[in-house]
Amino acid sequence: MNVCFAPRPVVFDLDGTLIDSAPDIHACVNTVLRMNGTRPLTLDQVRSFIGGGVDLLWRRVIAATGLPVEAHRDLVASFMTRYHQATALTRLYPHVLETLGILSDRGYPLGICTNKPLGPTHTVLEHFGIGQLFGTVIGGDSLPQKKPDPAPLRAAFAALGADPAAPRGIFVGDSEFDVETARNLGVPMLLFLRGYRKTAPEDLLHRASFDDFAQLPLLVEEVAAI
Repeated sequence: MNVCFAPRPVVFDLDGTLIDSAPDIHACVNTVLRMNGTRPLTLDQVRSFIGGGVDLLWRRVIAATGLPVEAHRDLVASFMTRYHQATALTRLYPHVLETLGILSDRGYPLGICTNKPLGPTHTVLEHFGIGQLFGTVIGGDSLPQKKPDPAPLRAAFAALGADPAAPRGIFVGDSEFDVETARNLGVPMLLFLRGYRKTAPEDLLHRASFDDFAQLPLLVEEVAAI
């Protein structure tokens, strides 16, 4: 039986790629730290901790502040009660909305694959009115695995109609986690340069890079044509 798969889907990371959420994450972290009598962290410190999900964020916060490791679960729980609705300080990067509309109009199935928990992910997508643009949303708690394991990205591509055994999709992200995820799945990576990356772009494997979302539709067209 012949199986028809969708045109090349485009899957996006969220934090540091479509949105700059570091100020909200920073505010939530420092609220919890103040409640525990601990000095606050700077925005740059917290931004450098983002990417591997909430558990890894708080392992890094604990290491930076000297809080007891055994408090990890309670700290995460306290953080999550605030993080679920934290949108006041988050912003879309410039031209994201227009670019998502262009790609959708051109027939590219769009999805999200993030290590952000699914609840806060849906909250922020709806806050910006862009949730309906995505055919699938895979959060950090949607599967047992998180990025850079390829399973979440594979699931996102499959939900958008790609062959799960050999997805011919495009992944757009900003971080070392995203680059490694794309490499582990064997799909082309488009690297957004204004996110939370800590490594020089030339030291990361990617098909192309960009610092303005207005550049992305042409890059997607070029990769899709290969």
